[in-house]
Amino acid sequence: MKSCIYPGTFDPITNGHLDVIRRACNVFDRVIVAVALNESKKPYFNYDQRIELARLATKELSSVEVTGFNNLLIDFAKSQNINTVVRGLRAVSDFEYELQIGYANASLWSEFETIYFMPSLKNAFISSSIVRSVLRHDGDISSLVPSKVYKKIKEEYAN
Repeated sequence: MKSCIYPGTFDPITNGHLDVIRRACNVFDRVIVAVALNESKKPYFNYDQRIELARLATKELSSVEVTGFNNLLIDFAKSQNINTVVRGLRAVSDFEYELQIGYANASLWSEFETIYFMPSLKNAFISSSIVRSVLRHDGDISSLVPSKVYKKIKEEYAN
């Protein structure tokens, strides 16, 4: 069974993330959505909320597992016996950043592979930072996040 890891902060998980997850499911038998603790980014949603929202968004995808991690991605990947990660690319600026990270990870583990997926055009502009900005200004995020995530945020997490 071929598995991959899709790591990220997922603050919160968006339709763009879900698009990449679905694409990964078309290529891999099992996709682990790995939610990074990453407190240095000062997330809008706490760690448990981000994991919960990712689980809600992927509930119907039987080949997807959601878990959290708080160590180097390479160490997490080794603990899962998985040497492949997937990342989403929306723009050239994403590619530059992701290429650097991919090379850094490969330098730490020579068997490590990074595969890049582009989201569909309708999701290409969506980022968690855009969602957070809209949320902070009481805007409508319903077209930016999965419907179950939108409902959960509005019912339980909105200020």
